[in-house]
Amino acid sequence: MASERFMIGLFSHEDNLLEAVRALREKKLEITDALTPFPVHGLEHELGYKDSRLHTAGFIFGLTGLLFALTFMTWINTKNYPINYGGKPQFALPSFIPVTFELTILFAAVGMVIVYCVRNGLALGRVPRIYDDRITDDRFALVFAIDEKRTADQLNAIRDILVEHGVAEIKAKEFSDDDEVFESSTIRLNEESK
Repeated sequence: MASERFMIGLFSHEDNLLEAVRALREKKLEITDALTPFPVHGLEHELGYKDSRLHTAGFIFGLTGLLFALTFMTWINTKNYPINYGGKPQFALPSFIPVTFELTILFAAVGMVIVYCVRNGLALGRVPRIYDDRITDDRFALVFAIDEKRTADQLNAIRDILVEHGVAEIKAKEFSDDDEVFESSTIRLNEESK
């Protein structure tokens, strides 16, 4: 049974987290994930994340909804069930606008929710991987995968940088394929940093 191992550095303050991220990126050490209880401004820039393309998916789904609405109503009113409404044209675009607008918004919203869930692995029934319960409350975490690509020297360098920048705790966790915790160990350094 395969398992994944992680080293987790827990911080008490967001400033310490940002400083540690800067130092780790300067040393070209890969950070697997950063978890915070609230948005930390500038963190995505420090981690080197690119802008999300979710808005592009929203535009594509919205355009699909617009084309679907116009095509469907045109087909219904001109081919499938044409009715003469007091001499008005069968293709009356102004009367299509409310339904077209609603379907554009519906397709864009539902499409973005689906893309967001698929992209972030939020499948129904999936057990979330919880590195530490306090991450949703008052702790900031940096997560590092421990795998064959990472050497012992790199792990020691990561640990030293975390300690240098005021990490409160360093944990090691091992997860099985079904995300149950195999093993967990903790090194408490200082509860209050800076």
